[in-house]
Amino acid sequence: MLPQDPVILLSYLNTKLRDQYPSLEALCDDLQADAGEITAKLETVGYTYDPQRNQFI
Repeated sequence: MLPQDPVILLSYLNTKLRDQYPSLEALCDDLQADAGEITAKLETVGYTYDPQRNQFI
């Protein structure tokens, strides 16, 4: 299960993206998560996914 707090989720996802997954899509497929929900939640705290950097910035 993914963290519910957006700031903790940001840290968790960026670490996973850096260390284990080549893309947000790969992470979501493996963790059975919805990329749209993740993106929307992180947009509430001002972050968007940058596929070239493979991180939320």
